[in-house]
Amino acid sequence: MNKDRVKGTIDEVVGSAKRKVGELTDNPKLRVKGMVQQAKGKVEGAWGKAKEAAHNAPVCSEVHVDAHVKLGTKNSTADAGCNKSK
Repeated sequence: MNKDRVKGTIDEVVGSAKRKVGELTDNPKLRVKGMVQQAKGKVEGAWGKAKEAAHNAPVCSEVHVDAHVKLGTKNSTADAGCNKSK
């Protein structure tokens, strides 16, 4: 878990609390601030997940002879592949 996901989770929780307090006290301004902070947290969390996915994505550095990718023409193949076991 990276810092963006942690910050996103914190913002979601704090925003949710603000929204609830705004609802209970009939304070629309606080309720809206909470909703905005919650949304910000969701975006930060999604950004953190995307960064983790990009960081953990395999880097293709091998070409395997037994892997084939179809090209635009009929019956045409090319050797390609990444992390393909034999």
